Amino acid sequence: MQGALAIVQPDVLYLADAFSEFISASARLEASYANLQLEVTQLSHELAERNAALKASLAENERVHRALQRIVESMPCGVLVVEADGTVSMINPEARRLLELGPAARQRLDALSAEAGVDLDGFLRRQAGEGEQEFCRISASGKRWLSVQDRSLFDAGEVDPAGRVRQQTILILRDVTPHKQAEEDRERARRATALSEVATTLAHEIRNPLASLELFAGLICAGGEETTEWVSHLRAGIRSLSATVNNVLSFHGLGFSLLAPLDLVESIRSSVEFARPIAEESGVHLRFSAGRARIRVQGNSSALQQVVLNMICNAIRHSSSGGSIEVAISRSGGKGQPGMATIRFTDTGSGILPEHLEEIFRPGFSGSGNSSGLGLAVCSRIVAQHGGTIRVASRVGEGTTFFVEMPTV
Repeated sequence: MQGALAIVQPDVLYLADAFSEFISASARLEASYANLQLEVTQLSHELAERNAALKASLAENERVHRALQRIVESMPCGVLVVEADGTVSMINPEARRLLELGPAARQRLDALSAEAGVDLDGFLRRQAGEGEQEFCRISASGKRWLSVQDRSLFDAGEVDPAGRVRQQTILILRDVTPHKQAEEDRERARRATALSEVATTLAHEIRNPLASLELFAGLICAGGEETTEWVSHLRAGIRSLSATVNNVLSFHGLGFSLLAPLDLVESIRSSVEFARPIAEESGVHLRFSAGRARIRVQGNSSALQQVVLNMICNAIRHSSSGGSIEVAISRSGGKGQPGMATIRFTDTGSGILPEHLEEIFRPGFSGSGNSSGLGLAVCSRIVAQHGGTIRVASRVGEGTTFFVEMPTV
């Protein structure tokens, strides 16, 4: 019996140790499970907090989106958002009104452009850097001017979370019709003012010469030995009036010059002959000289005749009877090569005061006070239209020389 107990005792001890280890492992497992439950509880709280924060963020984003949508919808300008593929993802009511689109307007920009009659698609495909552009829409409601600008919503090369390049463009439309109408009103007012100034200037400049012409016409009608002289005076007066009318029309932009190749020598020669009766009527000797070489320029014969007429009439006003005026033409540059042609107007008149030299080409300036002050201003403008320049040299009591330089062809 004692032997049997001795045999069983080691097994019992072994089982006791194993059970003790089991109890210990169970305790550790229970502690780990408790820790795991604690961590799960903490993670659950964190997840709940993050879900709550995410919901709040989504709600805030939705609120901001609705607020931005209301702002865009209430903006006084039209707004369109265009995707990279040409789809219009958003268009506000003002844009629909300006483009006269219905609520179910087409959502591709090319189709929308065709429906609205405004080439927004072409505007978006234009070269970068061309800036704002204006379009004129003519519809049943009348003419409307729209200004269009574009802005990129993302920086170049910016990508979305999926790695795709973000490319959205916003088109901003503004109704500039009132501005255009105001411009047209100002232009009409400017033209009306110009016409009023033309009428006033012509009435002032023509009244006295017309009275003299009427007198000469009456003398010619009555006949007499001095008829030839009166006819010469009449011709001179008519050509002087022609110069006055042309000056006023040219200065106020009511005429323009078309340039074409012409023989400068022949053009100036005929212009001098046209002005000769005015010089003869004033007792001033008029001469013309030019070299034998042909000088061709890109010019307008009528405009150049106006320059010659103005220069000669200006010289006559400042010359006494018995004085002289010379018109001469010269050319610089090699034969057969482009150069400069110079038309020189020299008189033996009273000259120009030094303090007036900077003012004589200003419209309305008259050193003597007996002219409209448009002649030299018109000359300066015409010469500039011919790509040339005009300058003056003068000595008081000795005379004046004007130099008109033009490029040859």
